This record gives sequence, structure tokens and C-alpha cells, in this order.
Amino acid sequence: MATPVSSPTTTTTETSAFPWIGLLTLAGAIFISVTSEFLPTGLLPEMASELDVSLSTAGFLVTVFAGTVVLATTPLAALTRRYSRKGLVVVVLGVLALANVLAAVAPTYEVLVGARVLGGLAHGLFWAVVAAYSAHLVPKQQLGKAIAITAGGGSAAFVLGVPVGTALGHALGWRVAFGIIAVVIVLLALAVIKFLPPVNHHVVLKTGEIPLPLRKDRSMRGIGFLCLIIVILITGQNIYYTYIAPWLIEAAGFSEDSVPFLLFLYGGAGAVGLVLAGFASDRFPKRGFAIALLSVMAAVVALALWSANPVVVVVAIVVWGTSFGGIPAMLQTRMLHTASFRTRDLAAALQTTAFNVGIGGGALVGGLLLDGSGITSLPGTLVLFVAVAFVLMVGSDALRTARARRALAS
Repeated sequence: MATPVSSPTTTTTETSAFPWIGLLTLAGAIFISVTSEFLPTGLLPEMASELDVSLSTAGFLVTVFAGTVVLATTPLAALTRRYSRKGLVVVVLGVLALANVLAAVAPTYEVLVGARVLGGLAHGLFWAVVAAYSAHLVPKQQLGKAIAITAGGGSAAFVLGVPVGTALGHALGWRVAFGIIAVVIVLLALAVIKFLPPVNHHVVLKTGEIPLPLRKDRSMRGIGFLCLIIVILITGQNIYYTYIAPWLIEAAGFSEDSVPFLLFLYGGAGAVGLVLAGFASDRFPKRGFAIALLSVMAAVVALALWSANPVVVVVAIVVWGTSFGGIPAMLQTRMLHTASFRTRDLAAALQTTAFNVGIGGGALVGGLLLDGSGITSLPGTLVLFVAVAFVLMVGSDALRTARARRALAS
């Protein structure tokens, strides 16, 4: 059990040295957590075959994991709000390691579902803590850079974690892949103990100040709107990405052995997109975000229309990965800029919930479409969801800009 904060904590000032080691440690923890979450994506055919279930049923393992995160994140964040952020990171990594061990030895699909539920509980609390951790380590003007570094862990999961895990699963069996992930999680938990600075996440009230209920905080409306955008975007993304391995094999005609390489290309392109997002988030966040959404739609339309052309598929996957790779970091940066200091932890919990509503909902909707309309319906559905998010976000930004101009003119 984590203990209440009692040790010296890191504080951020304008002149503090940039906390590279702490941020890279966070990035490593995020890397392994995201790899654990999405590992089944590259191994669906093998897992479905051994467990004697359909592809869509195997895909629901992603839904179960994400659904658990949705239900548990905010209550767990509320219950643990007084405890050390660093201590909680260590604890949840330990639970996540245990969940992967249970997945590796699960004798039936039902036991594997239970292991994914346990992993979802740990993952939800993990993200509720780490999503706001960067904001406690750096001043506000360095937030985009800090988030780009920590989000690099998630990008690295798609560059190395999921492709390498997929390759290991193909070569040694999917159970071995889960076991190796458990070992790496333990190693990273030790790194967190050694290198991650503790932080003070408590709000200090001024003399005579009365704490305002969080629901009345003026930033809550903006937080809610961003959560809606996250749900729409991540649902669309995971309707298609959850089933990318069978789509590449069945719709695009690639061999099963080429899937890890294609996932590696997607993840590597996502790392490039993340670097671009780190630049865009602090300089022109609105325009950069709009360009990223338009590029995602263009790439996925190309995948849908020219799936029989392997060159087009490879190029489109790279463009898709580059464009989408920076979107979560852009959203997280905007969320932390939108949230007041006192709502940061709540915003992080709600953001985690929104992401996992999208991940789980996307896997569920994608599975239903797979069974009902066929695998070729998935790319077009992604484009539809991204288009809705684009209209809402760009329209909202335009309205805010117009109101600001009217306020200056009056």
C-alpha cells in the first residue's frame, strides 16, 4: 500500500533544470504499460486459434481491458488522491506485472479475461497518476516539450513494444510474450524507485480561502469538451487499428510474417509524428492539430481505396502513423493547459477514462462491424469518426477566437 506524502518533493521554478531523467523514467513506464495494453492487437489470430474463439471475441480482450479502465479510473483516483504519486506508480506497475503473469499462464479464455480486468485496474490508476505527473515537474511553458518526452514512451510501444511482442508471439508463442512483458515491467518499476522524483500534487490554500467544489471550477467545461473529442477520435482509431493485423492479411493480402514489420513502420512513423507534435503543441497547437486530423483521414481513405496495392498500403500506413502519432500528446497538452492546477489530477483521470472509452468502444464496434459488414468496412468508419472530431474541434476553436475578437473590440 502506498503511503501518504511525507518525503521531500520536487518543485518547479522558472530556473529549475529540465528534469530529463525523471521524464525519461516516466516514458519508460508508459512504454511498458501501453505495450501491455495493446499486445493482443498483434497476436489476435494466434490467441483466437489456441483459445478456440473467434477473432472478434479475441478482440474483445482489448474492450475488457479498456472497459475496466473506464469504470475504475476515476473512483480509484479519488480513493488514492492523498497518497504519494511516485508510490502509486510503483504499486500499479507491480499489479500490472502480476496481471501479465496471469495472462501468460491462463488455461482458458475466461481466466485470460480476468487477467485483463486486473491489468485494466492497474492501468487506469497508472494513467490517472502519470498523465498529470509531467505538469508537476516542469513550468507551464515547457509542458508541451515534457509531454512529448513522456508520450514518447507510448510511441515507442508502437515502434518497438507491440511489433517486438508480436514477433516474439509468432516465434515463441503469445504466452511467452506476456511473460517477457511482466519481467520488463518489474525492471521498470525498479527504475521508477531509483530515478523518478517525488512530487507534491496537493493544492495549498491561502489563509482564509475556502475550497471550491471541483464541479464549479471554471475549467471543467473545457475539460468535458476535450474528453468528448478524445472519445470520438480514439473510438474511430481503434475500430480499425484493433483489427489491423487481420485487415493486413485478409484485405491487403500481406503474409502473416510481414505484420510485425508493418506494425514497426506504423510505430516508427508515430515516433516522428510525436516529435512534430512536441514542436507544434507549444507553437501552433490549433493548426497543427487540424493538419494531423486531415492527414489521418487522407491516409486511411487511401488504405480503403487501394488496399490491393502494397506500395500504397505501406506509404499510407506511414502517413497514418506519422499523423496520428502526435495526436494523443497534443490532446494531453491541451488538457493540461485547459485544467486549473486544482483540477489537474481529476482532468488526468477523466482523460484516461475518455481514452479508454474510445479504445474499448472502438474494439467493440470494430468487432461488431467485422462480424456484420466485413473487415473492409473498418477504414471508412474510422474516417467518419475523425471527420466528426475535426468539425467539432475546429468549429469550437473558431467560436472562441471570434468571441475573443469581439471582447477586444468592445
